[in-house]
Amino acid sequence: MIRNILYSKYGVEVEEETRIGIFEACIHNGELYTLVPIGNKNNEEMDELEQLVQHLVESGDRQVSHFLATKEGETRVEMEEQAFCVLQNKQLSRFTSKQLGRKLGKFHYRGRSVPFNVEKISRIGKWKNLWEKRLDQIEGFWNNMLYKEPESEFDRLFLESFPYYLGIAENALQYLVDAELDEEPAAVDSGTICHNRFIKETWMGEYYIKNPFDWVFDHCGRDLSEWSRERYFRNIKTYHRDIRSFFSDYQSVMPLSSFSWRLIYARLLFPMHYIECIENYYSAAHEADRLFLEDRLKKFLSQSKDSERFLSHFFENVEVPMKKMKLPSVSWLAT
Repeated sequence: MIRNILYSKYGVEVEEETRIGIFEACIHNGELYTLVPIGNKNNEEMDELEQLVQHLVESGDRQVSHFLATKEGETRVEMEEQAFCVLQNKQLSRFTSKQLGRKLGKFHYRGRSVPFNVEKISRIGKWKNLWEKRLDQIEGFWNNMLYKEPESEFDRLFLESFPYYLGIAENALQYLVDAELDEEPAAVDSGTICHNRFIKETWMGEYYIKNPFDWVFDHCGRDLSEWSRERYFRNIKTYHRDIRSFFSDYQSVMPLSSFSWRLIYARLLFPMHYIECIENYYSAAHEADRLFLEDRLKKFLSQSKDSERFLSHFFENVEVPMKKMKLPSVSWLAT
């Protein structure tokens, strides 16, 4: 489809097709073109993304994907009753994970100087409500299952484990609320361009590109905590050095405040990995996906004490002076 769209709508004739993750893509004259379905994003959200791209380009970021304009000057096209846009990268390079924290720090630094109000894709100050909504949905589902016989091993594990994770989630919500009440945000706490979920692979595809469809506008702690969570679960035995150097590199661009650390910790404490596993299992259409998620849940449950130790020693591992920054601990976590 991308070859047809590029030729008919953009006047670009290409021969070499490839894929960027789940997306169709083409390379032409050393430039990468990626076809991205717009999905449920409305015009206002798309306008904000285009403005953020322009801001980063003007700030000197060479890996950001541009929105390519059609022959008629439009950045959105219709094909087969679907809306698409084409992203263009004029510079193709390979990503190296060396000093990833510093690269993310520079990305956030540029994102903080956005010269307009970002509203439609903003998540600033919305964590509590969004977390409570997802938690309430799962708790309602759990309550409905309580008096039924479990139909699967996953049902049984969910019924047994949910009260534990509900308790952790409530601790995370309280930690977040206390941070917002007790701490005064610093310059580093200004909203910036973040990612829905920043993990190792976000910038480490075949080409080093920054896809605006990955973005939200949020506190930098979103990316820092989600990368740390994913790194921990990737290998619970070897994460220590990577997480320590990641935060050290990040803070070489801009040191984090007490408020930042408390938001990072609240987000790490909130059991998003567990909640998404439950949500994905009960919405899965294929048995193979359900079996995969059942294995994942079993792994999470078997690692629960180790996960508590990770959270208990997090500030120590990243060498944050807890007393100096007046960072509260969570007393019940395993040590």
